[in-house]
Amino acid sequence: GDNAWASAAAGLTSVQTFTSSGTWTRPTGITKVIVESQAGGGGGGGSSSPSYASGSGGGGGYTKKLIDVSSISSATITIGSGGSGGTSSSTGANGGSSSWSDGTNTLTTNGGDGGVGNSGSAYGNGGLGGTASGGDLNIAGGNGVRSVWSIIGGGSFFSSSTFIRTGYTANATGYGGGGTGSKATSISGGNGSDGIVIVTEYK
Repeated sequence: GDNAWASAAAGLTSVQTFTSSGTWTRPTGITKVIVESQAGGGGGGGSSSPSYASGSGGGGGYTKKLIDVSSISSATITIGSGGSGGTSSSTGANGGSSSWSDGTNTLTTNGGDGGVGNSGSAYGNGGLGGTASGGDLNIAGGNGVRSVWSIIGGGSFFSSSTFIRTGYTANATGYGGGGTGSKATSISGGNGSDGIVIVTEYK
């Protein structure tokens, strides 16, 4: 009679993970969710010369929010793709944005910018990390970095920075990381990694 059993039955119930765009539908009995949205990372710039490094892609933004879904039945989820690495001296593609939208709450995370390719006579700049908005916690992605001796893809909440020595290239790992630039003739930049949305559900 003191609601002890009801209290014991409450709490964490389930987790839904979205790696492609779709619709979240509230399961029976769920009253609150924690939504985490991670955008895609930018692609690294391509290289046309071994004398100059190209820029790495920026990491995607991340946001996290506790939402009361008692009166919300569904939400539209968008997953941002990782940007492709640039070819020759071209700039890498920007990462795609990820989002959650339920008609009341909108969480938006923007993809990291692509790294700039080297022109054969100058270094390419790294892409900026993506921004985030709408959450209780909003974290921008890390910027892509290039230097004479190393090339570092921008990190994200779900991806550590991808590091290589010059002369090579690497795709990002995890979710939302930026691909590295390159420093070798006709070598493409690394690809950024895709975003993800995680919905943790509570009674």
